[in-house]
This record gives sequence, C-alpha cells and structure tokens, in this order.
Amino acid sequence: MSHAELLLVVGGLAVFVGAVVQGSVGFGLGLVAAPVLTMLDHGVMPGAIQVVNLTLPLFTLAVEWRRVDWRGLGFAVLGRLPGSAIGALIVVYVSTQVLGVFVGVMVLVAVGLTTWAISLPRNGRTITGAGFVSGITGTATGIGGPPIALVYQSAKGPQIRATLAMFFFLSAGQSLVILALVDKLPVRALSTGATLVVPMVAGFLVSGPLRRYLDGGRVRVAVLAVAALSATTLIVQSLAA
Repeated sequence: MSHAELLLVVGGLAVFVGAVVQGSVGFGLGLVAAPVLTMLDHGVMPGAIQVVNLTLPLFTLAVEWRRVDWRGLGFAVLGRLPGSAIGALIVVYVSTQVLGVFVGVMVLVAVGLTTWAISLPRNGRTITGAGFVSGITGTATGIGGPPIALVYQSAKGPQIRATLAMFFFLSAGQSLVILALVDKLPVRALSTGATLVVPMVAGFLVSGPLRRYLDGGRVRVAVLAVAALSATTLIVQSLAA
C-alpha cells in the first residue's frame, strides 16, 4: 500500500470515527483524527484536519442551528482570536518532533480532562478563557474542542452540539486563514482535507442513529481510549525521531 493510499484508508477511518463521535456528542473529531493524521503525514497537518473541521459543523447546524448559544459563542470567539495567533507562532517556530510531542501531550490532557468531566462554571470569563486555549491548540494541532466542551458540559445535548458546531466552523475558517498567512497551508494539506470530507460525511450520517439509541458515554470512553493510545504512540515516535 502506497503512502497516499495509507493516508486515505487509515486517516479516513480515523476521520470517520471522529465524525461519529462529534455528530453524537458535539466534539471529538480532532481528538481522534489529529494524532493519526500527524503520525501518517505531519506535512498535511494541521491544515488537513481544519478543512474537515470547517465542513462537519455545517451538517450539525443544518439540523440544530436554532439551539446556538449566541452570547456564549461571542465570548468564545473573542478569546480564540489571540489564542490562534499564539498557535500560529507554534506552528512556525516549533520543530516537527517537538510539535509531535506537543500534539500528543495536548490529546492526553484533553482525554484526561474529558474523562474526569471537571465541573466548570459557564460565564463570560470561563468561556473566553476556553476560547483562548482552544485557539492555541486548535490552530497548532487541529484539536480545539475539549476546552469549550468542558465549559458547556452541563448544557443540554442540542445546545452543546449547535454551539460547538458554530464555534468550530468559525474557528476552522480563522485557523485556515492564519495558517495561509504564515505560509503553513500547502496545497497538499487542502487536497488531503478535501478527500477526507467523504468519510467525514459517512461518519456524520452514522452518528444520527447512535445519537438517538446508544449511550454516548460508552462510545466516548472507547474513543477516548483509542485517542490516548494514538497520542502515546505519537509521543514515543516523535521522541525517537
């Protein structure tokens, strides 16, 4: 199997699983797919995952856009603006090996926080802070969901999914612009991301029945375990490079 075929098959599977999770609980695409895509071809990251991050929210919003928390979204976007600038600096000045470790550590931290479900108050300051952290990690690694999701964990499912979807859509667009401005968005990243939209759509379609009939907590635990394993492998691989 060629490198391109491996990227399409394995990376596509990771995007599919991530889309199933995000379509069900509101986030998880980057958490699952970013470590796998970085291991397969760090040259297309984080641009490729941002293309998918830009597309998936449109499907959620088409169904649940009326449940968006617009006030909270404003605070989140306000915090993300400076965070994205810092994330872009990380992409420009950090080596591939260090970036691999950074991605892996951020995934493990996200997995830990998500698993423990730390309770945070939801107000202007916490949402702005979550948006800031999300800007850093989302732009640098493609994983920006957990900080915002933790703040919104006590909200109802439709509101979580709709608000996060709008945030991810705006965030991915912003990250793509910033990556292009700092010359870290090669055409190959865009073409790879466009290819991965196909398994993303399939994953979203599968998430509908799961959202209605399955316990999201069980799916979440299984995927977080896979994400943690992927992140650990990425850290070891980067340290050994």
